[in-house]
Amino acid sequence: MPQSKIDNLKSKIPAVRWSAIRLFAMDVDGVLTDGTLHVSSDGNESKIFSVLDGMGLRRLEQAGVAVAWISGRASGATTVRAAELKIPHVIQGRTDKLTALQELATRLALDATQCVYMGDDDIDAPAIAWAGIGVAPSAAMPAAIAAANLVPQRAAGHGAVREICELILAARV
Repeated sequence: MPQSKIDNLKSKIPAVRWSAIRLFAMDVDGVLTDGTLHVSSDGNESKIFSVLDGMGLRRLEQAGVAVAWISGRASGATTVRAAELKIPHVIQGRTDKLTALQELATRLALDATQCVYMGDDDIDAPAIAWAGIGVAPSAAMPAAIAAANLVPQRAAGHGAVREICELILAARV
């Protein structure tokens, strides 16, 4: 992403808030994917994940920022992609996103100001509102957008997560 676009997005949130971030947690379906599930007649499921997002998440990990996926539903496709990217904190089947996020933050000795949470649905809104920086993709449900401090320019599943990774990384230099 060009530096001018990063600067434009960052200007909406003070730099001191970005520099405090130590955890980027997010929903999976509708954030890391476009929200579409492909289910075949034999029950096999597939999802499409963006390589842009994957690279951003790997760079965050390399920079010492923890990454977590908190999904309301358990999915083999999510498990496989998380393992491939070496995502250290994968929580599936939890619809109480706020509680899951707070429990993880406590385990990592972090407070809300050190967390970014990105989600797209009503069940994500409390976690979005609690986090120091709350993010919702542009196609998110109204409650998620209302709780968010920022809506990325790119769509979910098409680099929206990468935009947030770049903002976090830019604040660490």
